[in-house]
Amino acid sequence: MKPDVYVGLSGGVDSSLAAHLLKQAGYRVHGVLLDLWRETASCEYDPDCPAHAAARVAEELGIEFTILDWRERFRREIVDEFSAAYARGQTPNPCVSCNPRIKFRALLELAGTSGLAASGHYLRRREGPRGPELHRGEAGKDQTYFLWQLQRSDLARLLFPLGGLTKSEVRRRAAALGLASAHRAESQNVCFITGSLREFLAERLPAEPGPLIDLESGAVIGEHAGAAFYTVGQRKGLGLWKSHLERYVVEVRPQSNEVVVGPRRALEHGGLEAAGLNLLAETDEIRGEVEAVVRYRSRPVAARIEELDASGGRLRLRFAEPRFAVAPGQSVALYHESRLLGGAVITRALT
Repeated sequence: MKPDVYVGLSGGVDSSLAAHLLKQAGYRVHGVLLDLWRETASCEYDPDCPAHAAARVAEELGIEFTILDWRERFRREIVDEFSAAYARGQTPNPCVSCNPRIKFRALLELAGTSGLAASGHYLRRREGPRGPELHRGEAGKDQTYFLWQLQRSDLARLLFPLGGLTKSEVRRRAAALGLASAHRAESQNVCFITGSLREFLAERLPAEPGPLIDLESGAVIGEHAGAAFYTVGQRKGLGLWKSHLERYVVEVRPQSNEVVVGPRRALEHGGLEAAGLNLLAETDEIRGEVEAVVRYRSRPVAARIEELDASGGRLRLRFAEPRFAVAPGQSVALYHESRLLGGAVITRALT
């Protein structure tokens, strides 16, 4: 008899079809909605509300359904840290932290020692010679970049039913089953930000105007609205309307409340240093040449590992070709062919 599996249900098409495929495979499936940000009760009768949509999916599939209130932990570990990272001059990716610390942790805790956890992420889990491995989705869509912080010890308890499907195939199958989620729009934004990022940060961080400094001349050429509101690689919103030169944010200096701008060529980086290294493979499988991804949807680039300190959580690597706007706070994910080897948080871009 197959074990119970707890599936994170969002009300969207991906998690809906994942739950169906697992039930079809003979698992006893439990649908779980994590209440992370807004009140579930206040949107109970709103068809676009995640709680309403997820409950409807569970009813359509004939599976058990539970809502878990993890709002306090989500606010503390994800939302507050997101704002704090911008205050430090970094560009965080909250989904990278949320998946291992919140979503999969909640599901695994609910599953106990004998159950499994599953999601609608697009990737594959394979059994390798040294244990379970995570691999890119094989049909075009891939979300491994968001999962490098998963614990290697948890991989054997995770299922990803959509790893071999395209998004269009998922929608077609869901439509054929008559699921209401088949045509539901896919969310592209950070789940806890409803307006603009600057508006969100302005409610939580002090807005202290300061100097915009030209990288090449060192001169003050303008004023910014607050260092925390800018990110490396940003071109718009600098207020340099009369300049004929195209300038980008090159560096954010929160200690002195300065934002440094310069030409695009100043953002062509040859490597990076990173911290918080998490490995999903043995260290001898990662030495030497790897592929690195420094932003979601960015093209993988060949890279050479110059330093890998697993105990200290540090990483330094050099790209085979320059990468644009390598931003502190973003993640670097490491691969060998399709396999996710691990990742770290970028602390410094190298020339």
